[in-house]
Parts: sequence; structure tokens; C-alpha cells
Amino acid sequence: MQKWPADDEPPYDEPPTDLPYGPPYDDAPPADLAYDAAAPELGPTRTATVSTAAVRTAAGRTAAVRTAARRGRTLPLPDDGPRPTPLDVLHRVFGYESFRGAQAEVIDTLVAGGDALVLMPTGGGKSLCYQIPALVRPGTGVVVSPLIALMQDQVDALSALGVRAGFLNSTQDPVERDRVERAFLGGELDLLYLAPERLRVPSTMDLLDQGRIALFAIDEAHCVSQWGHDFRPDYLQLSVLHDRWPDVPRIALTATATAATHAEITTRLHLEDARHVVASFDRPNIRYRIAPKESPRAQLLDLIRTEHPGDAGIVYCLSRASVEQTAIYLTEHGVPALPYHAGLDRRVRSTNQSRFLREDGLVMVATIAFGMGIDKPDVRFVAHLDLPKSVEGYYQETGRAGRDGLPSTAWLAYGLADVVQLRRLIDTSEGDAVHRRRLSAHLDAMLALCETVECRRVQMLAYFGQESAPCGNCDTCLEPPQTWDGTVAAQKLLSTIVRLERERGQRYGAGHLIDILLGKTTPRVAQLGHGTLSVFGVGADLSDGEWRGVVRQLLAQGLIGVDTDGFGTLRATDTSDAVLSGARQVPLRRAPARPARAAATGRRAGASAAAADLDDTQTETFERLRGWRAAAAKEQGVPAYVVFHDATLRELALRLPTTLAELATVSGIGAAKVDRYGARVLEALTA
Repeated sequence: MQKWPADDEPPYDEPPTDLPYGPPYDDAPPADLAYDAAAPELGPTRTATVSTAAVRTAAGRTAAVRTAARRGRTLPLPDDGPRPTPLDVLHRVFGYESFRGAQAEVIDTLVAGGDALVLMPTGGGKSLCYQIPALVRPGTGVVVSPLIALMQDQVDALSALGVRAGFLNSTQDPVERDRVERAFLGGELDLLYLAPERLRVPSTMDLLDQGRIALFAIDEAHCVSQWGHDFRPDYLQLSVLHDRWPDVPRIALTATATAATHAEITTRLHLEDARHVVASFDRPNIRYRIAPKESPRAQLLDLIRTEHPGDAGIVYCLSRASVEQTAIYLTEHGVPALPYHAGLDRRVRSTNQSRFLREDGLVMVATIAFGMGIDKPDVRFVAHLDLPKSVEGYYQETGRAGRDGLPSTAWLAYGLADVVQLRRLIDTSEGDAVHRRRLSAHLDAMLALCETVECRRVQMLAYFGQESAPCGNCDTCLEPPQTWDGTVAAQKLLSTIVRLERERGQRYGAGHLIDILLGKTTPRVAQLGHGTLSVFGVGADLSDGEWRGVVRQLLAQGLIGVDTDGFGTLRATDTSDAVLSGARQVPLRRAPARPARAAATGRRAGASAAAADLDDTQTETFERLRGWRAAAAKEQGVPAYVVFHDATLRELALRLPTTLAELATVSGIGAAKVDRYGARVLEALTA
């Protein structure tokens, strides 16, 4: 039985046995990101702030609505008054003219009292699917989210729109909690954020019983999947929402789900009768690139310097040690970088996360403990220095790039050591054979994506059950790799492995096997007498690098395996005999001589991608607006994107509105932002 940690300690520092691998790897986010482990009955639990100017009496509320109306703003109406339409809320509160994709369908379902299950990519507008119904329906929308460290930012962003929002979690003191609970009971909150752990607490359930609930939104719903990459045990009990409040509509949302995960979410949350909406998983603005791993940190530095100077980015590493070493390496080479992993002090993690969200041009180097729910729209690249364990994890992590729809890069350095390490970790992981087969299937799909000679996007989308055509925006489309018949090379490698094992009872790793094939008389080869083997020197027709590619691809195809001795030694598998006998051909991928790069942007360090094609005058206006936004964000203590996204600043620089009425027609500027920032924006435009 997993023992849940105290609230100030990161869980999964010693991963539970039903999650893959083990320390020092971060298989789940730390407590302050993913878990609300402390409950009111378990100790002093802090609680939420009400982050809008909402008043707490009926008379004050009426006065606030009247005042807002005189200023051209729209606050949510009282429960007993006429309700606004979803389109009216979209325009007046969020500043957008029309819904995208299936948003209107989902919102109408919730407003009418129905349930919905929504699979929509990062940046696709999932949040609006529950925020707007919560503003239209009477009562408070209750959002179940595992991201307690980000709740304050979510509430701040809603505050800036004039939405009354609050949260209850273990980061707040009893006074704050009491204030939010009273606001909820008084009908003064439009949205209330809760961690799933709070629903195990009887007092939370009693509180919800006493208030009026507009809907339940279950964010990051893929966390309910026991075999998924982000499993959270407390999600398993969220079916209680339907059992206890059968008449309250529910919506479950995720950006990542295969058909199997979709079915598991449906079953566990009792959403069989819900409206199911599956949007396209494609993120066309992201360029996917997978490079042979040579000197990964130097390769990463080259990527940043040549293609993303001054850009915000996320770099993922498998181990905590690698995170810290990479952050130091980048900093020493002039790239501002911060580390993040579950082993760091909670205050350090919080400070680093806050800086990443609020400052421009920072690179966060992290384990997978970081990133879920990060709503920073201008992350221009996501890099992986180690191979992700599944396509779901890779898609989720790379999806944190380019939320604003502007060109972004997903870059992965992939090498032989990755395959050896992950194969060994799976083979030695705890759990039964079924569990290990499931982990192997996840890794096999990821390896297939790395080794494909076809469009990477086509293969990745096919994994999620979506058909597509070649994208023209991945490395294999831009620089198609060649294939070659690697059957003879595979037979030479397998013969070396088999002869060593059968004739001498020995197994070795890739490096020593390649030395034998190349005929290198190294001290170790001489000491072991391996120069007398009949296979010594039979592989001199290939280079060391080419042989490493052969080994990597045979491992990816399961034609050789990794021994469980912990030393990365290689062995034959059940499928090896077919290759040795010639019954099975082995086509292999030859990487292009020059890996595909992103098109040169010509922009200076620190310049936004949003300004890439603006003329000099427009760029000057854009940068002036960015300066004003930075000052406004610092004054309010919020990330810059909470004030305005880069895309909104770009439109302002292009259109140059001169009145508040014109300003209100710019995408992303709703009534509350016109009221709060309008005069200062117009002043900045004319400065």
C-alpha cells in the first residue's frame, strides 16, 4: 500500500511499485504540483483567495453589476437573474468573436445539463469548455485539478478577466480557507478549484453539499488511467461526483488519450452516456525533430543559440542529476536556465516555477515532474535529452511548446544508451509480466517513432487513432532518410553475441562488441583473447557510428535484448534465429548527413516570434507594448501573458486602435481588460 507523504514532501521520490522504474527518476510530479496531501482533519490546511473584486453581500453585488454596466463591463449575473448566452460571455469576458472547433458543441451540452468527455490538444481551448458554462449556469463551477501549485496563477488569470474565482488547497491558512468557503456558500464564486485529494475529506463534501454547483470539471482526466504516464490514484474515486450529485453536469478533459485511455476514462468516471468529443491531436505549428545523440548538451546549446536565442524553453532529462548538470552547463554558456525536480526543496521549486512563468527568455531544465498545466503561451521549444518512455508522455511534453500557435520546435536527442537503459529498467521493474509487457509496448511505440522513415507526425497521430497526410514540418519530411538492407550487418552482430555466449559463456555491451566487429586490438580485446574469434574484424565495412546505429535499431526492433545484470550487456532474443538463418530481412534507417533545422528567422535574441514578419515600425510598436506589459505584470505580480498574450500585442501593433471601442474588437481583449488596461494601452500605442 502506497503511503502518501506529508504535504511538504514530494511523493514518488520512492516511486510506488505500480509505476515504472525507480529513483532517482521522477515518474510523477512533486506534492506541490500534483498532490494536495494535507487535509483539514490532518493538520492546519491553508486555503484560497478570492481573486476578483466581487462583493460579498446581495446589495453590494447588485451595485457592482450596475457599476460594471456603466463602464461597459459584464460581470456574471446573479443566480436569480437572466443568464447571458455562451457567445455573449465569450465576447465580453474573454474577448473572442467566435468559438473554435467543437467548443460550441461541448459548451451547449454543459449549459443544457449534459455530461461531456473532451479530448482536445494543448492550446485547443479546453478551459473555455467549462469556464463559459460555469458563467452561464446558476451556481459555481467546481474544477478538479491535480495542479495545486498553479491554482493561484489560474485564479489570477481569471481575475484579470473579471471572473470571480477561488481555490481550496493546502497552500493556504485557515483564515483564507474560511473566506473562500463563505464566498462559495454565498454564491459569490463563479469557479472553485480543488485538488482531487480534497474530495476524500468529509468536510469538503459537506461544503459542496451546502452550496449551489453549476458543474464539475475534471481536468487532466487521463490521470485516471492506471497504466497511463500520469496516473493519480485519487482520480479513481471521482465517480463519487456522479453518485452524490447525479443532476450536476460533468465534463472530463484531457489533451492526451489513446483509444484505450479514452475507454478507461469513460468507464472509471461513468461517462458512457456523455457527449464524447475528440478533436484533432495535430499541432501543426510544432516542428518535430529527432537527432542522433552525440554530445547532447552541446547539441542543445547549438539549438538554442542558432534557432532560439532569448526564447523560453523546457528541457527534459530523465534523472535529477542530469537536470542539475544541464542547468549549470547552460548557465555557464550564457543561457539563463533553472532546474526543477522532485528532490529540490519545495521553496526552490516554487521560486523557479514562478520565475519561469513571469520572466522572459528563461529555460527550465526539468524531469517530468514539471510541466502539466503550465499555461505559458510563448514556450518556443521543448527539448528532450533522454528518450521519453511513451508516445503519450512525449506528445504531452512537446505540446507545451507553442500554445500561442506560433512556430515552435520539439527536439529530441536519441541514442543507443537510451534504448539499453530503458529496456533494462523495464526488465528489472517491479510488477508482473503483464505490467512489463505494457511498459514494453509503450517503449516500442516510442522507438518506432524515433526510427521511422515516414512522416513523424503521421506516425504519432496514428498512435492516437487519427489519420493524416505527410506534414512537411518534421525532419523526415524535410530531409527524408534512406533505408538500407541491414540483414548481413545484423547477422554479423548476432553471430558475435551468440559465439561469445556459446563458446565462452560471456556477454558484453555494445562498445566491446563493436570493437570486435571492427577488428580493434584494444587492451581489453587483447586481455580477453577476443582477437582470435572468427568474427574479429568482419564488420570493418561500417564505421563505429554506423555500428552503433545498427545496434540501436536491432534493440528497437527486439532482435537483440538487454540482459538484466545491470551492466547493459546484450543478448540474443527469440526472434534472432530468423535473422541468422536468413528467413527474416532487416531493413534499417540511415540518418541524413545534415539534420533538418528550423528555417532561419533572422530575429535578434529576445525578440518574439510574434513579431517575426512585422516591419520596422510595427516591430517598434510591438516591443513598446511588450515593455508596458512587463511593467504592468510586475506591478500586479502576475505572468505577462495574464495581461495580454503576444498574439494580442501583435494585433495591436498591426491595427493601432485609437479608441476604447476599437480596442474592444481586438482578439483577446474582453470588457474587463478594456476597463483595466484600455487607457494605458492607447497611451502606449501613441507614445
